[in-house]
Amino acid sequence: MIEHGLEEKVLDLVLERISGIGLLRAGGRQRTDSTHVLAAVGTLNRMEFVGETLRAALEALSAAAPQWLSALVTADWVRRYGVRIDSYRFPKGENVRQEWAEQVGRDGFTILEAAFAPGSPGWLREIPAVQVLRRAWVEQYHRDGEGVHWREGKDLPPGRCRLSSPYDPDARYGVKRGSGWCGYKTHLSETCESDVPHLITQVITTDATVADTEVTESVHQGLAARELLPAEHDVDAGYVTAAHIVTARNEYGIELVGPVGLDTCHENHEGEHFTQSAFTVDWQARKVTCPEGKISASWSDQRKSSGTPVARVHFTAQDCGSCPVRQKCTKAANGKWGRSLTLLPRDQQEALEARRREQLTDEWQQRYNIRAGVEGTISQAVRRTRIRRTRFTDLPKTHLGHVFAVTAINIIRLDAWLTETPLGQTRTSHLARLDLAA
Repeated sequence: MIEHGLEEKVLDLVLERISGIGLLRAGGRQRTDSTHVLAAVGTLNRMEFVGETLRAALEALSAAAPQWLSALVTADWVRRYGVRIDSYRFPKGENVRQEWAEQVGRDGFTILEAAFAPGSPGWLREIPAVQVLRRAWVEQYHRDGEGVHWREGKDLPPGRCRLSSPYDPDARYGVKRGSGWCGYKTHLSETCESDVPHLITQVITTDATVADTEVTESVHQGLAARELLPAEHDVDAGYVTAAHIVTARNEYGIELVGPVGLDTCHENHEGEHFTQSAFTVDWQARKVTCPEGKISASWSDQRKSSGTPVARVHFTAQDCGSCPVRQKCTKAANGKWGRSLTLLPRDQQEALEARRREQLTDEWQQRYNIRAGVEGTISQAVRRTRIRRTRFTDLPKTHLGHVFAVTAINIIRLDAWLTETPLGQTRTSHLARLDLAA
């Protein structure tokens, strides 16, 4: 994500003007959703990426320092990197391709060592393509006494930290519901009251690897800065955790409405089993009572790898081993402990359990139906402003394009409201019309 500043001004001015005529106000309801944004560069596999990264650096150096580069390269380099790297041109066979990738690695290190040598002009290492080459080689290769090797498995940096293209250093490769893309995500928030036009109040741009749950707080901060905080914020499950529900309520006065994960047992039980809600928690005494009346023997405060504080609660193996309903509760092997529970801090745990109860009711489901309307806003943004693919090659300019896009949509919607232009009807297929006519 990026820090917002002057690039937000055009949207701020339009929203301030609309607020001045009484068609936009704090409170009420808003909704948020995200969509993927394709980078303005192609998607590359690892071999294409390293080859194209080196080729881009060589192209830049050929233009900036031709004599310096001529002393380093041979005709073989021209054959390898003279044209755009394409997997169709790769040699056949895994072993041969591995050798090709390692050859690219050695060539890249040759360029980097020469560029960063004490006697080389200092400005060579400041060339953006050379800087990208240096970072990419740290991420993709390592060297030892036996030569240059691919990084594999845990030796590779996480995907969110790793370059995906030499031409857009901010683009990342993301995956959602089994579909992958190289680029970004944009998050749109809009009002959804029936008596005023639906206006986009916030747009956030991230790289493709940032999960929706990481953006919830930023959305609320941005709306607070514009003094447009809603009383109710409707989002999908990706934006909701127990911590978000509590923070939104306590710090912003917002009821964050969205589904949370079901209360399930962490073990692989078949049929009926006791979920966490079947246990009674005494927060003052730091004790938990199971459905059969047994009291926990251990309560320890810990932290997840993410830093979230939790309480680990254990029952003894003796209590669980002789329990008549043990098969519904735990499959813990013989040892010191039986059933265990992981509890969030009290306010979060209680908010989580309350939401799990609420979201099972018809009233909550009917209330939550309003969230689906934001998908129409994303559709309009894709059709009218082409935000599905960015025209730019970094995150700040991509975000600026999104700010202009949502500002344009707000002006379109305001014009439609003031001129009483009816909303477009949902498309009905020819087949459905035939069925209706019949």
